[in-house]
Amino acid sequence: MNKISYKNITQAAQTHRENLRRRLQHRLEVARASGNEKLIHQLKAEAAYLHF
Repeated sequence: MNKISYKNITQAAQTHRENLRRRLQHRLEVARASGNEKLIHQLKAEAAYLHF
């Protein structure tokens, strides 16, 4: 694998992880706004699992 491909793969992985983090944060905000404690707990566990 050449450097360009490795750089592209690394950038794609980083972008994917950032998108996951932002989406999880949004889901957590919505759960908090609706007072859904069970979902809040699940989302916090997901964030911990993903090391966010």
